[in-house]
Amino acid sequence: MTTEAEAGVDAGPGAGTATAPAGSQAVRRALDVLHCFHDNGPDLSASDLARRLGLPTSTAHRLARTLLSAGFLEQDARTARYRLGPAVTELGRLSYHQRGLHLAAPELGELAARTGAAVDLALRSGPYAVIVAGGPVTPKAGLRLPLRSTAPGRVLLAWPRAGAPDEEWGRVRERGHVLDDGATGLGVRTVAVPVLDRAGHARFALALRAAPAVLTDARLDWFLTQARGCARALEVLLLPPGERRAPEA
Repeated sequence: MTTEAEAGVDAGPGAGTATAPAGSQAVRRALDVLHCFHDNGPDLSASDLARRLGLPTSTAHRLARTLLSAGFLEQDARTARYRLGPAVTELGRLSYHQRGLHLAAPELGELAARTGAAVDLALRSGPYAVIVAGGPVTPKAGLRLPLRSTAPGRVLLAWPRAGAPDEEWGRVRERGHVLDDGATGLGVRTVAVPVLDRAGHARFALALRAAPAVLTDARLDWFLTQARGCARALEVLLLPPGERRAPEA
């Protein structure tokens, strides 16, 4: 449990108005508050935030109020609980466009229509694969997938940045894809392929999800052909010219 003194809050006798955590520690704490909402669960109270962060409720409350005043959180007037605010929405939309993901949407939609499968596009963020296009946003799941236990995550691990240790993923690279039966949900089969840059790093993972009766072993090669064709198109749409692979002969 972090004390208020450790959090940079003056909690001494007669301290009057307590000060907020200062410097980089305050930034880290504020970001930790925002990360509490990753699981897309219900709105959170200051007490909920305190429990998740291991902070005193008073400290969590001050951090939340600071984020509230900046628009990164908003508060339900009836329950006093917090949720992500409009500033997060704005930055998310700006990031979506800056990455060119709005350009990828038609390709992903066409792939979904051709295959009858749900289409996800994910990139790596620390120990997670984060779905940045497609994908269900469900309570307690959000948009983050564990790297090692999901098809998109294992694709992102198998084609790492230069210098990253990757010996264990050699067979995945030889196959050129990852196939999962039920890792992302009961009765769901997932196949994922990389969206590669010129250096051979998987900048994104492209995944198709469907019932086993749709994504059958007999049709797997056809699904892979469709996914890889879309992945090549995404390389052009999402990567700067100098980072794209050479066109196939």
